[in-house]
Parts: sequence; C-alpha cells; structure tokens
Amino acid sequence: MLHLAGIPPALSPTARAASTHALHLAHERETPVCLDVNHRSRLRTADQASAVLRDWIPYVDSVISSAGELSLCLPSGSPTDFTAQARQLLATGVTEVVVKLGPDGATSYTHPEPHPANQRPCHPHHAADGSLHQPAVPVQAVDPVGAGDAFVAGYLSALLDGEGVAGRLERAVTTAALAVASPGGWEGAPTRAELHLLGAPPGTVVR
Repeated sequence: MLHLAGIPPALSPTARAASTHALHLAHERETPVCLDVNHRSRLRTADQASAVLRDWIPYVDSVISSAGELSLCLPSGSPTDFTAQARQLLATGVTEVVVKLGPDGATSYTHPEPHPANQRPCHPHHAADGSLHQPAVPVQAVDPVGAGDAFVAGYLSALLDGEGVAGRLERAVTTAALAVASPGGWEGAPTRAELHLLGAPPGTVVR
C-alpha cells in the first residue's frame, strides 16, 4: 500500500513531484493508495491544495479526511454536506471515504452491499446505504497533537491485517484516543499488545 498525505506536496515543487510520481507508480502496479487530506493552511491556500488533490483522486482507493477538508478533493460547486461529498467521491471511483469527527468518532462510507430485505446489518452502527459510524473512545484529553496521524496509523494497520470496515474504524478511534490521552505527538502510540488497555477495568496490572 502507498499512503500519501497532504503536507508533503505543500512543502516544495520537488516534494509535490515526488509524491505524484509515487502515486502514478502505485497505480501502474495496482498497489492500493490511501490519501490523508491533512490540509495545513499555513503551508498553502485551500485552492492550491485542491488543485493537487483533485488531480490525485482518480488514482486513490481510500480517502481519510476531517469533515471540513473533504471539499478540497472535489470541484467547486460540490455539495457542502460531508456525507454528500463522501458519496460524490465514491461515484468517482474511490472505494472508501473515512471522515474523522473528533470527539464524535468517525464514519466510513463505502458502496452499499446487497442484503436480503429481512437481514439486518452485521454491525449495530452499519447503515444499509454503506455508511458505518464508530463512536469515539471516551478518554480524558491531554494533548490533541498527533491524534489524526494516530487515527490513520490504526486504520492502515487494521487494513493491512485484513480487517473489515468495522475493525478498521475501531482500531483507528482506539489509537487516536490513546494519542490524545498522552502528552506529545507520538508518546501515546500503542503496541498491538496495548490496544486493549483503554477498555481494561481500573486497577488492571500492566507488566
């Protein structure tokens, strides 16, 4: 898998060219591509970011974005509602759009799969339209720095482990929660053995 973020192409023309070249190589080799929009207004304007991201979208399989950033991937005049924006991206060929909602968790949008009329979705938060919402893990927030990157790391590790949408979202909100519950941008990053700790009862001994 190739993972790209919105910051490198904003750093310099050569960084943008390198990212675009890697994107095209991945597409030629049928390697899945994940894009984290991750817009930074101090590095470039929204119009500058959008010009690059719109060109990238035809080569992208998964998009991860905050609700306010998703419009950067779409042409001007697109819907303002992030659910409609996610569905517009699915219509272009993207297979999954994950919208980060901070303390409200995250929602994944995929193409709906056909189910018998009397069959309920396998996940309590899974809608018939292909969307799946995962509530955030409640923690005492200490430092929000790195939460977005931790979310993406959890999502990608679960994806590479072969987890379905529910498993990917669950791990993503867990790694994000561990990040915001710890000071610093990376200090709260868990090992696989630590992923369950947020659900452990008080007094659990960790060795």
